[in-house]
Amino acid sequence: MPHTKESILQALNTNNVQFLRLQFTDILGIVKNIEVPSSQFEKALNGEVMFDGSSIEGFTRIEESDMLLKPDLSTFLIFPKFSHEEYERGKVARLICDVALPDGTPFEGDPRYVLRRQIARAKKMGFELFAGPEPEFFLFEHSEDGRASTKVNDQAGYFDLAPIDKGERIRREITNKLVEMGFEIEAAHHEVAPGQHEIDFRYAPALETADNISTFKFVVKRVALEYGLLASFLPKPVAGINGSGMHVHLSLFKDGKNAFYDEKAEYQLSNTALYFIGGLLEHADAMCAITNPLVNSFKRLVPGYEAPVNIAWSTSNRSAMVRIPARRGAGTRAELRMPDPSCNPYLALAVMLAAGLDGIEKQMEPAPAIQRNIYHMTVREKRKHKIRELPGDLNQAVDALERSEVLTECLGQHVMEHFVEAKRQEWREYSAVVHQWELDTYLSNY
Repeated sequence: MPHTKESILQALNTNNVQFLRLQFTDILGIVKNIEVPSSQFEKALNGEVMFDGSSIEGFTRIEESDMLLKPDLSTFLIFPKFSHEEYERGKVARLICDVALPDGTPFEGDPRYVLRRQIARAKKMGFELFAGPEPEFFLFEHSEDGRASTKVNDQAGYFDLAPIDKGERIRREITNKLVEMGFEIEAAHHEVAPGQHEIDFRYAPALETADNISTFKFVVKRVALEYGLLASFLPKPVAGINGSGMHVHLSLFKDGKNAFYDEKAEYQLSNTALYFIGGLLEHADAMCAITNPLVNSFKRLVPGYEAPVNIAWSTSNRSAMVRIPARRGAGTRAELRMPDPSCNPYLALAVMLAAGLDGIEKQMEPAPAIQRNIYHMTVREKRKHKIRELPGDLNQAVDALERSEVLTECLGQHVMEHFVEAKRQEWREYSAVVHQWELDTYLSNY
């Protein structure tokens, strides 16, 4: 049964909730919130709470800073008990909000609005995007002085069990908290690298999935904190071992049926599916700036650690950027393998959808599927199969993004300008730092 203002007020009262968090996301994907006490619940539910947008990364100029938080009532939930101390201060609930200007019109710099626009575009074409993410993360111990470190808390590997997998108890705790909050968890397991974990939750419509990713990351970090650990979604925190990705399974539905499935076609993939894949491949370079938005992201996108570096698709091997899992019928989907969990989920799903819809509109036939391990192919073989490589660093990815009319249109002028400006600055700062590798390699020789 859908939430209403009245049902939420009743739930807040019945459950003795003392604080309500109005949550939103900045352009870089950092979750922000304004917390209001019970005396302000009705005002908050009416969408009358204002905040200073000039204080938020990439939002607006100081002379036009007042903004409204418009709660999406479908996102209401009461947080579970994370600690005794927290509950002594009172229960906390949350609502995810859309950001609006003082006159009530949507703020074009709101990442949630960017995704909403692409969802509306898909709806006009008769489609609805469903997405299922697989976010990976590391659990690290703190150093003796309490600072963050990259010391992992176990030496386990893929699918290992306790006692080798010391994160098993924490994963169960995270899973229990998520289930309490309404998530349908499909799998939880240790990943390839020491200290690395994955918890998969059920696919959902695109906006709900983006909301779920934000909530998931909060819960993982919060539970880890209770165990004295640091949970990190940094793509490549430790050199020499696998990084953390966030593979995203994508499928379009039309009239209640999976539009990617065609029983009689090659691979049982419809033209819609092929064109959508064609769009993903065509716009991969530009998408990369959004789906892999950190300097660190590109240290994961290197050969030898299961992360894709080649723009190609396959129905069998995992070295391609887009893989088609074996399941067919309602479960037919395309798995996009290059995103990482540092991305802003709203912008990431928006550019994926924009790229795929552009492929459908322009009927972009992808090059033939590559069933071989691309890592073992020569440069000549890659050229023959029209396989390009993903950008080698953040600066190259932002260059590609700026050249893309399709993704510029998707993001809108405001987000595009502020995102590019932030990422150029990030690259300049990184480039100006003298790193330990340079000292180890050059100091005594030059």
